[in-house]
Amino acid sequence: MTKKILCKKLNKELPALSIPPMPGPKGIEIMDSISEEAWEMWKSHQTTLINEKHLDMSNSENRKWLLGQMDKFFNNEDYEKASGFKALD
Repeated sequence: MTKKILCKKLNKELPALSIPPMPGPKGIEIMDSISEEAWEMWKSHQTTLINEKHLDMSNSENRKWLLGQMDKFFNNEDYEKASGFKALD
């Protein structure tokens, strides 16, 4: 049976991640508070940000900025959106 958690991003009980998505305490924190669905949403948004902002992930400042955006995303704060994205009518 799949473990469920109260996802802080989506504010409902959903299937939890089965393993931490990153090493260390941050990975454990995410696994304990973010659902699989919200994590997949973040991965998609993260890819958009990396591509649009031309982020070099070998650069520590870029990684730090992206982690900050991730925290804002999961806490439902004002996070960076894709400026070139236009929703279809």
